[in-house]
Amino acid sequence: MSSPKLPFRIEFPLIGESQLGYLSIVDFEQSLPFVPKRVFWTYYTPQNVVRGRHAHWQTEMVLIAVHGRILLETESIDGQKAEFWLDKPEEGVYLPALSWHTMKYSHDAVQLVFASTLYDPQDYIRDYEVFCKLGER
Repeated sequence: MSSPKLPFRIEFPLIGESQLGYLSIVDFEQSLPFVPKRVFWTYYTPQNVVRGRHAHWQTEMVLIAVHGRILLETESIDGQKAEFWLDKPEEGVYLPALSWHTMKYSHDAVQLVFASTLYDPQDYIRDYEVFCKLGER
């Protein structure tokens, strides 16, 4: 079995200055490891709610906290775990397919997600035991 792809941080250009404000840009073909087919965002998530708790067979994503703070915890099929704090709108995290992930949000967090595929409920791995067996751990 080849090594799984692992999540990694992506920095987007930060243009501007404190007196005028800032702008960040995502040029899909240059800035991301894939060209998105879907964009969605989450907001008003209560702080005590943990979202995610799944992996995807094929979908790759880039997650950005455009406001607030998000704790992203990931696990690859070979058991490698990582933790990312998303709290800067000019940074995101690439999440490859077959990455188990959970997110915990500050009360004011707004998360923007670029996804490599259209929504397909069959693409979700929602059972953690099934996910763990994929890596034959």
